[in-house]
Amino acid sequence: MFKNLILIIVYIFMCSQSNAEIVFTDKFNQKNEWYFITDQVMGGISTGTYNYKKINNDDVVKITGNVSTKNNGGFIQVRRNLNNINLTNAKNVEVIAKGNNEKYFIHLRTNFTILPWQYYQYSFTVKKNFKNFILPIHNFKKSGFLLPDKISSKNIKSIGIVAFGRDHKAELIVKEINFTK
Repeated sequence: MFKNLILIIVYIFMCSQSNAEIVFTDKFNQKNEWYFITDQVMGGISTGTYNYKKINNDDVVKITGNVSTKNNGGFIQVRRNLNNINLTNAKNVEVIAKGNNEKYFIHLRTNFTILPWQYYQYSFTVKKNFKNFILPIHNFKKSGFLLPDKISSKNIKSIGIVAFGRDHKAELIVKEINFTK
């Protein structure tokens, strides 16, 4: 009886997680919303590119490149401005992605991330098949001591999908990003 009760609770929890109410979604079908940035803006030497593809009738963005920490560098990213999107009720960032068995990051910028190197980040590790990652906004870590410890979702101004922090070859495919309640 106890075992069945636990199974029912786990099932209800899993269903509630997968059916979270979407506040905002991006399925990469509006290609002019995202732009590419590398550490070359600050003297780094990382290189890369991004392009849009179709996989099984789904639009995706593919980010590839070589991340190098030489010359104080270490990142490539695609970023989207969220200034005109009401994220006040968002609790999670949901990412559906696959890639080359490496760790990648979501970077959020807010009203308080004034300097170019400031952000809040959360990591996720992709495998060769698409996986759904649920990243609680309250668990994003600030990049420096001058930022508030926690993010208020109403202050989020942009999102970045980032290969970051170590020398490696990046190959990441993202099918969807959602902000959910």
